[in-house]
Amino acid sequence: MTAGETAGETPETPGTPGGAAGGTAGVTEADVCVVGAGPAGLVLALLLVASGRSVAVLEKSGSHGREFRGEILQPGALSLLDRLGVLAGARARGAHEHSRFQLVERDRAVLDIDYGTLPGPHNHLLSVPQSHVLAELAERCAKYDGFRLLDGRRVNGLLHEDGGRVAGVTADGPDGPVAVRARVVVGADGRFSRVRRLAGIDGGRSDVFHQDVLWFKLDGGIRSGVVPGADPRAVQVYRAGGRPVLVYDSWPDRVQIGWTLPHHGYREVIARGLPALREQLALAVPPFADRIHEQLVSANDLSLLDVFSGRARRWVDDGLVLIGDAAHTHSPIGAQGINLAIQDAVVLHPILLDALDRGDTGRAALAVFEERRAPDIAAVTRLQTVQSGMMLSTGFVATRMRPRMASLLRRTPLFHAVLRRIAYGNPEIRVAEERFR
Repeated sequence: MTAGETAGETPETPGTPGGAAGGTAGVTEADVCVVGAGPAGLVLALLLVASGRSVAVLEKSGSHGREFRGEILQPGALSLLDRLGVLAGARARGAHEHSRFQLVERDRAVLDIDYGTLPGPHNHLLSVPQSHVLAELAERCAKYDGFRLLDGRRVNGLLHEDGGRVAGVTADGPDGPVAVRARVVVGADGRFSRVRRLAGIDGGRSDVFHQDVLWFKLDGGIRSGVVPGADPRAVQVYRAGGRPVLVYDSWPDRVQIGWTLPHHGYREVIARGLPALREQLALAVPPFADRIHEQLVSANDLSLLDVFSGRARRWVDDGLVLIGDAAHTHSPIGAQGINLAIQDAVVLHPILLDALDRGDTGRAALAVFEERRAPDIAAVTRLQTVQSGMMLSTGFVATRMRPRMASLLRRTPLFHAVLRRIAYGNPEIRVAEERFR
């Protein structure tokens, strides 16, 4: 699933761009100002402060204890977090390891992907609350004198120098307005990025994915209601008729379920009332029918993810870079959100160091980031489109052909190449990890 999205997240109204720090309660100065303390923002901050740069991170939430939808980490993200020294601590806080991904048609796994065929030690998926990862990252960042976390601050404007270069941000906070002056501002504030809007950059939204996902969690875990024909340690896309459902174990002893809906179809579904919705969900995942009726007692137990993809019209400006969902938004298919966010930070890190060392943080210098990452992002979007069509499409033809297509794919060399791409992303990024040692 995707990362960096909080349950109930909604688009915000843009603030008024600020041109000066006048009227603020205090001014903070840093080499880099990162807006958004999600995986992308905190990984980048950790890399920068470990390299001797000063970083101020602004986060609108007052804590990391929020509920996130995106919990699945692919092997590539596990490897990167391990090299940063945060994976063990995040796992110790609570996580579930998954060895397989399965596409289950009623009682038969028509596609069974064994992550154990990948090279160890990170040859598995990991369901870990994103709050656990963020807390570990923040604690590690705090060990460096150059790090400052300004939480509870909502950015409301960009500061500019003569000539228009972005030179910081203004924000509201619990102690009044503040300003952060920086040589570079990094927008890592999610798919509804305020930094992106304040910079006047279009998000490039596309509704190529024709589903939304209704998320909920049930107590008891998957092992006490395992889907017939499926491995209890698998992340499963389950089809019992009707809309496909994503099912996997989630910490602590809960099962995470994502029910797909036609795009913008939630209002029609909820208009029939919660009892009717529970009936539909029980039919979609019969093994969990009793718990659905017992535990889903109000609409507050449900969270809707509006699925769309998007690529910002540009990712850089003079003194400004967008990363993660702020630059490119993806479907939850393939659990790529956190992978891509962390990889963005890894790619951007040396580019920022070079720009800061040379004293050139203009658009041309920072555009190297977009040039290097754009092909990877385009490849992921294409792959997700194919995955969505294969796993989530409905109808007689799709239902009849899906098992045959899955069986054929499993026997081709392309299958293993695709699996490695899903698991690790661009292999060049794995080479870049060597500098963390």
